[in-house]
Amino acid sequence: MKKMLYVLIIIIIVLAIIFLISALKPANQSLEQKQVTETQDPVILLMIDSLMDKPLQQAIKAGRAPAFKYLIEQGYYYPNIVSGYPTMSVTIDSSILTGTYSDKHRVPGLVWYDEKEKRHVNYGSAREEVLKSGIKNVVEDTLYHLNHTHLSRDVKTIHEELTMKGLESASINTLIYRGNEKMTLNLLKVLSKLNVMPESLKIETPMLFSYGALAQFSPTNNKNTQLWERLGFNDKFTAQELIYIIQNGKLPAFTIAYFPDLDQSVHKNGPINHIDAIEKTDKQLQEVLNTYESWDEALHSAIWIVMGDSGQAEVGKDKSKSLIYLNEILDSYKIHRITEPVKNDDQIVLAYNERMAFIYNIDKNIALEEIVKQLRQDDRINLIAWKSDSDVNVVTSGQEGKLTFRPNGDFKDQYGQSWFLTGEYSVLDLSVNNHHIEYDTYPDALARLHSSLNSHSGNYIIVDAKPGFEFAGDGTPIHPGGAAHGSIHKQDSLIPMIVVGTETKPEHLRIVDLYSWFLQLVNK
Repeated sequence: MKKMLYVLIIIIIVLAIIFLISALKPANQSLEQKQVTETQDPVILLMIDSLMDKPLQQAIKAGRAPAFKYLIEQGYYYPNIVSGYPTMSVTIDSSILTGTYSDKHRVPGLVWYDEKEKRHVNYGSAREEVLKSGIKNVVEDTLYHLNHTHLSRDVKTIHEELTMKGLESASINTLIYRGNEKMTLNLLKVLSKLNVMPESLKIETPMLFSYGALAQFSPTNNKNTQLWERLGFNDKFTAQELIYIIQNGKLPAFTIAYFPDLDQSVHKNGPINHIDAIEKTDKQLQEVLNTYESWDEALHSAIWIVMGDSGQAEVGKDKSKSLIYLNEILDSYKIHRITEPVKNDDQIVLAYNERMAFIYNIDKNIALEEIVKQLRQDDRINLIAWKSDSDVNVVTSGQEGKLTFRPNGDFKDQYGQSWFLTGEYSVLDLSVNNHHIEYDTYPDALARLHSSLNSHSGNYIIVDAKPGFEFAGDGTPIHPGGAAHGSIHKQDSLIPMIVVGTETKPEHLRIVDLYSWFLQLVNK
């Protein structure tokens, strides 16, 4: 999840100063003071960023993933869980932690435009884009606003819900963590004086909270928080924090631990050629399981859930073909420059999420359909979606016709959701028989598109790139010859999940259905 970790560039600068002037030390916490209620079957959720079915199966077949193999053999394996949308970690994690799509949890994507504040919100994409967006804004958005003002207060995270039930929970290196415990993150005074970042932030966390060098329990984990270890946002740090909690008998009712390293290798090497990285992740899983006298004992001591968050699709090596520059396609309009405030004569604002993008029309004299017409001329663009009143309209390049839909109609999909549909079903590759809808290329497409187009205010269009392509803009991350995610296509959207220790499963195999299932597991 390299793009999210780039948000911590400013904290890398912080640590550089730390090592020079010893102004800040890794924020060790005392685990002994934490009062954790012992539960019979604690739930441990291990999130492996960009874990995908086919590469995982290849690694197992090659004998290079014994921990994954053991867990699959001892439990249940679901290769095609439907992720959130856009398939970016902050939006996905918000869905997992709240059981809602973005129309309810209100975290639209990694990058989006805030119409009220007239600015980009960026939770950390690439170093260049972070610098252009303004370091202080990105730090405050990521470390504070993401969980405390952007993530809707109308939904409860699983941490908040469990606290209401008198149970504790833990969050290790996860981006979405909001709970009920008050905590202060101390940053660096010298940089606050320079107005680069705040001196401290008051946040709300679960009972047990680890967040790289900013918050940790294990006193021996400092070696994993160095500059070259991305300040603790790495697999080794996550594994060691979880091990320390288990060894000290402080495992709460629910623990979520995030392993970010695999994502970087997939971005660099593509969706297939990253078995070496899977092997490294597997070794960290082995370390966690080895905390117990035997792996069998580990499985008898807790319910284990291991899963990815999104897939990734290949991006072609030839930059001239694989990178879609929306500012060039829409060069007849005045497009906002990310390094400047939004101006009165700006017409369009672009927010890139790798293989998905938001296109904001901020000129009332321009019709969305006019912009859509220009976008359809590029055959690398896949889906184009926009709202008109309560309807969602979807078209695709290279195909005539339009699909229009909205909730609460005579058609029902495989998840029990009802829809009004009219137009070309083939736009979203829908199979419709006797008013029953089945999805294929675009899993749960109607709900996910509808939620994204209702996730925040604004007059905007959603565009998705075809596999092999990604959107590129001023300072955005690019992955030619590698892979990227963000789109609603099944290559980006389907993820594996391993479950050990329970015979139950979610009502539907979607991440948005995991929340209620987690609560059932904890409360059984």
